[in-house]
Amino acid sequence: MSFEKLIRIPTERIAVLIGKSGNVKSEIENACSVRLDIDSETGETLIAGVGSVDTIQPFKAVEIVTAIGRGFSPKNAMKLLEGENTLHVIDLREFAGKSSAHIERIKGRIIGEGGKARRNMERLSDTNISIYGRTVSIIGETNKLKLAVDAISAISNGSMHGAVYHKLESARQRDKIERLKLWED
Repeated sequence: MSFEKLIRIPTERIAVLIGKSGNVKSEIENACSVRLDIDSETGETLIAGVGSVDTIQPFKAVEIVTAIGRGFSPKNAMKLLEGENTLHVIDLREFAGKSSAHIERIKGRIIGEGGKARRNMERLSDTNISIYGRTVSIIGETNKLKLAVDAISAISNGSMHGAVYHKLESARQRDKIERLKLWED
């Protein structure tokens, strides 16, 4: 059984995907047992499985390449190989329609002054967030990913930052209490 998937990333992200002397490309290929064929003109990247069925992680390779294409650093994109981490991409046109002015306003609300809002959401939800083009992408464990998606949706719909942070803090407290209960039992 062979795996092949063609995806396209923005041309300005190709150099990041390849890395200095091809080190990022090699790291992805080795970690996922795949081969990456990158067209530097169009940004089309063919991901093909090259290992045995037991060793290839083609879907993780697709997620990593997509994450780099959506603005994540290779270091943060490689977190997709850890534990239950996954990638979620939100298209801001869902909230703003096709108006570029509305999209920029929402991006500004998500980023916050000096990046403060994004950093707060990352810290409180224990995820990584990247705002690139018309998308917001998130890397994290499934339950934490849902918290971050809900927070970004709320801010995109006009909720106050303080209320969103409060919800994230409450969820974080509930999670800590649940983990403590597991240790007691």
